[in-house]
Amino acid sequence: MTAYISLGMIRERLFVATAPAAFSLRGFGSFVSSGFAGMFVGTLLFSWISDRFGRRTTFTVSLLWYSVATLVMAFMRSAAAIDLWRFLAGIGIGVQLVTIDAYISELSPAHRRGYWIAFSQFIGYVAIPVAAFLAYLLVPRTIAGLAGWRYVALFGAAGALFVGWFRRGLPESARWLSARAGAGHGIAHAWRRIWSRDYRSRTAMLVVFNLVQTIGFYGFASWVPILVASQGIGFVKSLLYTFLIAILNPLGPLLAMRFADSWQRKWQIVWLAIVIALAGLLFSRARAPASIVLFGTIITLANAWFSCAFHAYQAELYPTRIRAQAIGFVYSWSRFSSIFAGFLIAWLLHYYGVPGVFVGIALAMAVAAGSVGLFGTTTNRLELEELAPA
Repeated sequence: MTAYISLGMIRERLFVATAPAAFSLRGFGSFVSSGFAGMFVGTLLFSWISDRFGRRTTFTVSLLWYSVATLVMAFMRSAAAIDLWRFLAGIGIGVQLVTIDAYISELSPAHRRGYWIAFSQFIGYVAIPVAAFLAYLLVPRTIAGLAGWRYVALFGAAGALFVGWFRRGLPESARWLSARAGAGHGIAHAWRRIWSRDYRSRTAMLVVFNLVQTIGFYGFASWVPILVASQGIGFVKSLLYTFLIAILNPLGPLLAMRFADSWQRKWQIVWLAIVIALAGLLFSRARAPASIVLFGTIITLANAWFSCAFHAYQAELYPTRIRAQAIGFVYSWSRFSSIFAGFLIAWLLHYYGVPGVFVGIALAMAVAAGSVGLFGTTTNRLELEELAPA
């Protein structure tokens, strides 16, 4: 939703696309960053809840939390209030993302683990063209005195209506139930295990990877309408081109489903990071509509596939008893860097234009590829207990 309501917020003069002051609340970067700040808090401080209370309960509560916060945000009238409620919504998103990765990894057979993570992301990515289409229809309009972007946010809050239905249909993870019955379960135990001799190299590798990968991933995904508009494209055409790019988002997870378990996830991550870097540099030079849509589509598909691969990968590298807290810790650093990535992208765009943005993205993805390529391990078709003994 973030990218597709951006132009509406700017049009309503709640935010500006770029602000000379690095951390100005008036800059759209503050909205992007407030969501990621919430996700940082959610993944770092509250991921243990999933290990303590179970995957099923944590999933439904975090969904409800996000929906209520987004509902309130849709009616806020100042940049500061919108940022506050986006921060609170981000806490729910952070907890939910960690829980989903742990949950699906534990439910899936070893030879199809990557496939089912990708399938879950396919379902989620279907929302992206929906959000883009809603933005195309609604953002240019004001309906009953309410700006169109607010209706898009209200659609995003609709998950609260289905929480009870979701909960009835969800089983608990058998692996979690078994690990919960064991000894030594707790936050302090998990922290020591994350940094034990068995897992410290994996933890360090994933911290570095996550610190940089979101600069590449969200540097495009959260800013694509503004980046298109900054290349001289008009307001309505920018929304149209953005929709044409976004409508192909679900194809990325479909590609990931096809290759998830036949091509080593480690190397999927490395090569997709390189593709994102190169396609971004080409996008920054594009001026013709066909070129903008083509390279934007390549970045979008590679980003979606990349997301499927690394979400499956980091969930495989820790034992069940500490899985959610460990994923939350390493993944929190992607949310931490994303707090500042919005301001970084805005600064690069203000002073160096679209080419400067994509040089920054390319450098970030090069570090992401190097960290996993040099220090990552192979995981495909191995049982979780083989990859990460308790």
